[in-house]
Amino acid sequence: MPLEDGEVARRRGQHAGGATGLGGTRGEPHEDGTAPGGSGMEVTAEEPQLGPALRDGDAAAGRGEDAGGGLQPAGKEPERFGVLGGEESLMAELSERVQKVVKSSSWWERHGVDASILACSLLALPAGFLCLRSARAVPFLVGILTLGVVHHTLAVKGSHLASHNALTESKSWGKVWAVFFIELCSAFTAEQATYNHVKLHHGYTNVIGLGDSSTWKLPFLNRYVYMFVAPLAVPIITPLVALGLLRNMGLKVAVRTVCCMSLGLYCHYWLLLHASGFQSPWSALLCMLLTRSLLAHPYIHVNIFQHIGLPMFAADRKPKRIHLMSLGVLNLPRNALLDWAFGHSLISCHVEHHLFPGLSDNMCLKIKPVVSRYLREKQLPYNEDTYGARLRLFLRQYEELMVRAPPITELVGIQ
Repeated sequence: MPLEDGEVARRRGQHAGGATGLGGTRGEPHEDGTAPGGSGMEVTAEEPQLGPALRDGDAAAGRGEDAGGGLQPAGKEPERFGVLGGEESLMAELSERVQKVVKSSSWWERHGVDASILACSLLALPAGFLCLRSARAVPFLVGILTLGVVHHTLAVKGSHLASHNALTESKSWGKVWAVFFIELCSAFTAEQATYNHVKLHHGYTNVIGLGDSSTWKLPFLNRYVYMFVAPLAVPIITPLVALGLLRNMGLKVAVRTVCCMSLGLYCHYWLLLHASGFQSPWSALLCMLLTRSLLAHPYIHVNIFQHIGLPMFAADRKPKRIHLMSLGVLNLPRNALLDWAFGHSLISCHVEHHLFPGLSDNMCLKIKPVVSRYLREKQLPYNEDTYGARLRLFLRQYEELMVRAPPITELVGIQ
């Protein structure tokens, strides 16, 4: 979408967006979307005509998520947009290019690299717990850092890939991994997490009232409390929110979720007492909170930086998929720690992930040059910004971005 003077993107007014807790859930699904009940976890996109995610042997286009690029000042809405060619043909052409890369990639590239990262994290757990036995400060801190990074790798990277069934070619194994990473490691409900993330967030990226990321807003908190204090409560809020959501689940799913969540939390607690040698239950619980919130700040920040402040659309006036994703998603620079713990698709390849959500983190990184080059060839936005710049923006414009309802953008001429 080239920047032209002939087409104007104008604001249509304000929408009173609701806000829930950190990691909370959006209220009601859109139209025919039904909240997960006691059935399986197979969640599909709200708009199947956009195409399923690319994987080996499948030439269909994926959905798409954030795109961030330096075309507009951070946090500002684009004002003028034009169009080159039909949206469907653009997405089909991009999908064909990406499919060539996917077909030429080995299993190791498609799944092996990310599976190895998760396996290494699991293998590092014993060393982390044993380091906490030391009375010396350095080994003890190494243990805290190890367990904290391992937890976020399993709970964020593992859960995210599992929710998209990007860890394996098998749907059955995909469901198993979703339960393991989301419920056992993250203490959340797999059905609701998959529904909220895949069906709502990906199906309606930056659409007001559906996938607009307003669930991350807590307008009653001031900017400094939200950005620097509230993330410490994520390990406590997450299982409490999950328990509240079980009212919408079938009995079988609810029992499984409670058992898996309880097992994961108790195993962590038990290992701190018996493997790490903690004498007090309270000290073990404090250590659990510390390790599980070690990277909670960047976790919250990344989730708001990559969508909020970019154009938001009304459900009945949203643009076609490739324009929606190129406008409403933003990439952050590569970061060794966050790339490992969160995955490329949540950091530096978020645009690519939203366009092709079924691809693994390593494959998103591999197709990044293809996607960025194509969007720039077609003069479509490819949004990128630094972590520090986004943090300064949100601190400076917190009221506008995180408290007030976002303005609705309308792209004239491309609906």
